[in-house]
Amino acid sequence: MMLDKTYSPDEIEPRLYQGWEQSSAFACDPESKATPFTIMIPPPNVTGSLHMGHALTFTVQDVLIRWRRMQGRDALWQPGTDHAGIATQMVVERLLAEGGGNQDRRSLGREAFVERVWQWKAESGGTITRQLRRLGASLDWARERFTLDAGLSAAVREVFVTLYRQGLIYRDRRLVNWDPMLKTAISDLEVENQEVRGSLWYFRYPIAEQPGHFITIATTRPETMLGDTAIAVHPDDPRWRELIGRHAILPLVGRRIPILADEHSDPEKGSGAVKITPAHDFNDFEVGQRHALPMPSVLDQQARVTLTEIEPAIAAIDGVADPLFLRSLDGQDRLAARKAIVAELERLGLIEKTEPHTYQVPYGDRGGVPIEPLLTTQWFCRADVLARPAIEAVEQGRTQFVPKQWENTFFAWMRNIQPWCISRQLWWGHRIPAWYGPDGRVFVAHTEADAAAEARAAYGHDETLVQDEDVLDTWFSSGLWPFSTLGWPERTKELARYYPGDVLVSTSSSSGLPG
Repeated sequence: MMLDKTYSPDEIEPRLYQGWEQSSAFACDPESKATPFTIMIPPPNVTGSLHMGHALTFTVQDVLIRWRRMQGRDALWQPGTDHAGIATQMVVERLLAEGGGNQDRRSLGREAFVERVWQWKAESGGTITRQLRRLGASLDWARERFTLDAGLSAAVREVFVTLYRQGLIYRDRRLVNWDPMLKTAISDLEVENQEVRGSLWYFRYPIAEQPGHFITIATTRPETMLGDTAIAVHPDDPRWRELIGRHAILPLVGRRIPILADEHSDPEKGSGAVKITPAHDFNDFEVGQRHALPMPSVLDQQARVTLTEIEPAIAAIDGVADPLFLRSLDGQDRLAARKAIVAELERLGLIEKTEPHTYQVPYGDRGGVPIEPLLTTQWFCRADVLARPAIEAVEQGRTQFVPKQWENTFFAWMRNIQPWCISRQLWWGHRIPAWYGPDGRVFVAHTEADAAAEARAAYGHDETLVQDEDVLDTWFSSGLWPFSTLGWPERTKELARYYPGDVLVSTSSSSGLPG
């Protein structure tokens, strides 16, 4: 038999790899007496394909696994993929749109849409695992898992119910990063700041009971001024000290708003006085909480002006506020409203000056539009409490970073961690195991039958319950990956043997577990 002059990997390597896989060459052995060695693959997105970050991460993991396997260790390299809530839903919605017939998820309905996503996953969701095989990665494929499979779903429900009963998961109305394109909350990690050249407008707010006197504020977002509920000045700023405790009139709306002292205001920036819009700015939200300010929303979930929550405050004031103009803004896109507001304030003589200004604007990394801080009711997790054992593990040396200086990044993140918004307004994902009674009372349980039993005990009779529409943030399930893949919450022999793992190899550019 003549050998080919050139090596053809496409003909040779897949056949060799198939032989290795079928012979269980990469399999761990829970019955082995050898010392175990475990690496849990940070699960890549099911929508994804390999990029250089993956190639680096998985090559290093493969080297470590093969080295330990050759030393006689019982090596488990756990494979699997993440269901990637937003990314996967976007892929399928795009396919529906391209298919014609004016189909979208709303016309399909939730159950049919989710079934369509599962169909896509079966047909097209294996790209990244095929590529890993093509690289020769020695994963234990017989143990492959998916973050939405039955076992991992059981683990998600167990954790949610447990943390809820411990008071570590709760429902609250807070500001979140809101993507007006996708119409869902997103995490800080899904926000990209982009430098934008715009304008800084200096607006005059009339002082109540002092005709001809004004306080000047500077803003890059005139459209949010409709939701102002205060003006803050630094307590030590001599320019505005005498106005602390007085009121200003909010232009266009006519609302009386207090002028208060708060160190959030930086005397070195703008005019030194800042408008406080608690429902549309994260820093303003904190000021609003400190001073118990009203928090009306003036932009809806599609970033259009809405006047519903400020309607009682609307007043007609000559030269300051015209209700007819204000109501003409209702339903306008935020950028169109911005232009109209600036033009009206110019007409009223309430613009002191306008300066060119370069600043950072947060964009959703998938929706591709500026995100809005939006006041919505969501599910949150007390991440600061959950972070404590992880911080202690590093402080005590039980978990070690290589290189060591990455400890500093870890500590900076974990010691300043904020409440984690874990709910998403999607259909693809782990649906939140919470059901609501007719009076809004919530029943969190492992199953609908369990929730119904709790409701029966609470009401004294059967009531119709409605399950929460939201799903959990994808990272809620991938964060459980190191033990949910081993059968937890069941006390399996694999869990006892392979958890906790020995090493986590990750890069900032690879999809997978947070951190």
